[in-house]
Amino acid sequence: MLALMGSAGRYVLQMLPLGCLALVLFLLLCPLRARNLASRGLTSSREREVLLALFVFFCAGLAALTLFPADLWTLHWGSRTLGSFYPSWEETAAGLALLPDMLTPFQEIRRALRTGSSWLMFMVLGNILMFMPLGFCVPLLWRGWRWWKVLPLGCLTSCAIEFTQFFIGRSTDIDDVLLNTAGALGGFVLWALCRRAFPWLTARFHCKPKEDAPWMS
Repeated sequence: MLALMGSAGRYVLQMLPLGCLALVLFLLLCPLRARNLASRGLTSSREREVLLALFVFFCAGLAALTLFPADLWTLHWGSRTLGSFYPSWEETAAGLALLPDMLTPFQEIRRALRTGSSWLMFMVLGNILMFMPLGFCVPLLWRGWRWWKVLPLGCLTSCAIEFTQFFIGRSTDIDDVLLNTAGALGGFVLWALCRRAFPWLTARFHCKPKEDAPWMS
């Protein structure tokens, strides 16, 4: 359990540099966004702005965690150079031989369930939980999102990540796409339940016409 917690902490640390940079850029652009909304007769609640900032941080952190070589964002490079984090063309070409296994669904999921390995189960659950904020925050922050839109959003985002990982020395597997997509759909279901239980609360996370936003006064 301590080892799994340590791995989770390491992943969080890898998300921090790019996440913090994106958050700084978001804050710098806040006045411009506010003027753009005002020109359209809209305003954004404080709750929405906070959640939007957290979502921007999460998206940038997710990119840092998945679209770059492992441990690229750590501070312990030693004598390594930037290029050493990336595989050679020969190593990438050798990975092509593994494509049939990578594209066979449910192998990793069945292995995790069959062996009961805590690490494999951690990876399965992690791939689901990692995409739940995508399925939850997008419909909460922007109107018009339904499950048939969130589903391809989660799937295509995961496919783009897995495709990129093949060329940066990271593991690529169709099961990750399935689990990520399930996570996005699970996040949407959670949003739908929250909207049904607390419609007055979830409504505060959409942009509103100025006259309909008393909390901004």
